[in-house]
This record gives sequence, C-alpha cells and structure tokens, in this order.
Amino acid sequence: MVKHNNVVPNGHFKKHWQNYVKTWFNQPARKTRRRIARQKKAVKIFPRPTAGPLRPVVHGQTLKYNMKVRAGRGFSLEELKAAGIPKKLAPTIGIAVDHRRRNRSLEGLQTNIQRLKTYKAKLVVFPRHARKLKAGDSAPEELAAATQVQGCFMPIALEKPSVELVKVTEEMKSFKAYDKLRVERTNARHVGARLKRAAEAEKEEKK
Repeated sequence: MVKHNNVVPNGHFKKHWQNYVKTWFNQPARKTRRRIARQKKAVKIFPRPTAGPLRPVVHGQTLKYNMKVRAGRGFSLEELKAAGIPKKLAPTIGIAVDHRRRNRSLEGLQTNIQRLKTYKAKLVVFPRHARKLKAGDSAPEELAAATQVQGCFMPIALEKPSVELVKVTEEMKSFKAYDKLRVERTNARHVGARLKRAAEAEKEEKK
C-alpha cells in the first residue's frame, strides 16, 4: 500500500517501449563459444596451465580492502632474487613479473618467496627440442608423468584466524575494561604536562 499524501499514479505507457528494450538471445550461444575458445586455447598452450602464469599474493588497496588478499600483477624483482630465479627466466617458466612493484612488508615478501619456491619444486620444464636436453630441463620420467593443470594453479585463499577457547576466571570478571581505558586515555593526555612538572621539580631540588 502506498504511504503518505502522494500523487495518484497515472502510468504513461504509450511511448513505444518496445524500441527501448534490449534483448540477450545470444547468451547461450556466446556461452558455448567461450567454452570452445577456452578448450582451443588449452590445446594451443599445452602443457602450460590453462589459467596463465603464476601471480603473487598481494593485499587490496585502501583501508576498506587491505585485510583481503588477492592475486597481483606480477612478482617483484626482490622476490625473484630471493627465490633464486633470474628475472629474464621467470616469464619463460610461467611466472608473472612486475618490475614496478615494491615490497613494503616482510610478511608479504616471505609469503611470495615461499610461493615461488613451492612452484619451483612442482615445476616440470619441457625442452625446446625433444632430443636436445639443456640444463634446467626436467627428466624424461617427469615429462611423461606431467599433465596440464586445468583452472587456477596454487589458488589464493584468506587464512581464517584460529580461535582459542579459555575459561573465564574471577580475575577476568572483576576487570573493568572501560575504567582502565579511561585511565590510560587520561594518562596519555597528561604525559607531557607531567614530564614538564617532574623536570621543574628536579631543577628546584638541585638549587
């Protein structure tokens, strides 16, 4: 039911609305076309993973999203160096590189270094020429057992913090959190004045 003192609705529906309606009858066919394109791409890039190169774990920008992790553009040069992977070799073995990225936290740096090392341990490098094996290429047994990874390789997931259950003690019950916060707030506000007063008192004693 309409509330308040509004105008009585009087619909004006004689404006050839059929001319302004957009239909999407091509959606099912496009879905099929995209699936076929994905399959063709997978065959073309075999034996590389279908989801593309390995991406680093980065935190979202701004205060709203910085607790969330997502895939970044590429690994920084510092991360590659720490993992022992030359920057020119990285794109050839399926690792995305972003030379502009900087590491501003030790935790993020270590996470991505470990990610690179795990990838390196699982990596199977096919030789350019089947009969000419070079240094760094995988053994024939590994090549025979290798399969193409479908979908996301080493997916990024936000780790849930573990919760530890404890019994509530009498000390916890008697603790007044609000009062403590007010006292500490007052202490923080008066710290400068108290230091000044203490310095003046010390000066008076010396006289």
